[in-house]
Amino acid sequence: MNLPNKLTVLRVIMVPFFVFFMLTDVGGAANKWISLAIFVVASLTDMLDGKIARKYNLVTNFGKFMDPLADKLLVCSAIICLIPSGKLDAAIVIVIIAREFIISGFRLVASDAGIVIAASYWGKFKTVFQMAMIIVLIADFGGVFDLIGTILIWIAVALTVISLIDYVWKNRQVLTQGGM
Repeated sequence: MNLPNKLTVLRVIMVPFFVFFMLTDVGGAANKWISLAIFVVASLTDMLDGKIARKYNLVTNFGKFMDPLADKLLVCSAIICLIPSGKLDAAIVIVIIAREFIISGFRLVASDAGIVIAASYWGKFKTVFQMAMIIVLIADFGGVFDLIGTILIWIAVALTVISLIDYVWKNRQVLTQGGM
């Protein structure tokens, strides 16, 4: 297993620890900082694994499958964990998760038709803003950061919808040629 794939697996392994510290009070006030640190490190592995894989030609089928799945697990777990604290509305979480299910299903149908749907810039921007939003919401510094968090929420939601429309529009042939 190459380094990018190890980083992807590490990101998946970090998710349950992140959720544990987000949803329990085992570490008291430190839980917020522990979960934030785990999320930041996991987010950085997302950036690193792709850069390393492309730079050193270490792109594998495992990585193509697991990297987006690891991202979805990390982001979806985080936004679900933010609901009970009131930092993120359930309706927003539903929109974000629904987009992930739709794109995953769309990619599955495309794959069955022999079509590979690559990640778009909209999708990458969406992920960056979702991760930034999560970091600001977990940190919960208050003051101006509350406004920054709100702005990041709306940008993340907008990019979530835009990237969904972009994926479907650019790959609409899947709907007709893919047996749908």
